Amino acid sequence: MYRIVEENEEFVLIDKLPGFSVHKDQEDTGLTMQLKADRGYDELMPVHRLDKVTSGLMLFARNHAAASELSRAFSEHLVEKYYLALSDRKPKKKQGAIIGDMTRARRGAWRLAKTQIRPAVTQFFSASLKPGIRLFLLKPLTGKTHQIRVALKSIGAPIIGDPLYHEQTDSPTDRTYLHAYSLSFPFKGENYRFTRPPEVGELFDQDCRDLIAEEYAEPWALIWPRIQQHLPDGEDAGSRK
Repeated sequence: MYRIVEENEEFVLIDKLPGFSVHKDQEDTGLTMQLKADRGYDELMPVHRLDKVTSGLMLFARNHAAASELSRAFSEHLVEKYYLALSDRKPKKKQGAIIGDMTRARRGAWRLAKTQIRPAVTQFFSASLKPGIRLFLLKPLTGKTHQIRVALKSIGAPIIGDPLYHEQTDSPTDRTYLHAYSLSFPFKGENYRFTRPPEVGELFDQDCRDLIAEEYAEPWALIWPRIQQHLPDGEDAGSRK
């Protein structure tokens, strides 16, 4: 289900494998329960979420005080998150910002509207991995459910293997190609930063990892597209992607 990236008395950071739910999913043991049992923790609280299909960095607090401080950092936009994704469709634009309100669609999916009352805001860059496959680096500034998945769908580049937003073709479907790549956050007067390239998936191969290292080794150092809008007050940047 996971690999440990960082562990101390206050929090634990894992590299989540794709295909596992944070909480109990029907008959399957949830990731939180499994991690708590495996490590013998008295308490364990996720301070943000990843979808079942998403892999990568996920942060848990080991006590209520840590959970409160870390959750506040998310709500006050003090946390930086960066994601990687692959698409086999040509996007309407290769970099920029994707902004719009998210509204419910069918089958548990969402869609991006043209209105901007409480918009989801996602900045992104992209680079060609190989003919027909494009690598995306994304920085969500808000925390809407399925935000990155819907954002890429809205520019004509749904994520390969996404069961909700990618119409199935001959593309590999061994996983949904979305990975929580880098996470930075303040905690008790210190700033923490972690980066973990994807390791699971046929298309997250050595060529892909080489491109990530070449183009996006330090995503926080890139000159990101400017955003004119201010984030809505109280926007929770810790929701699922």
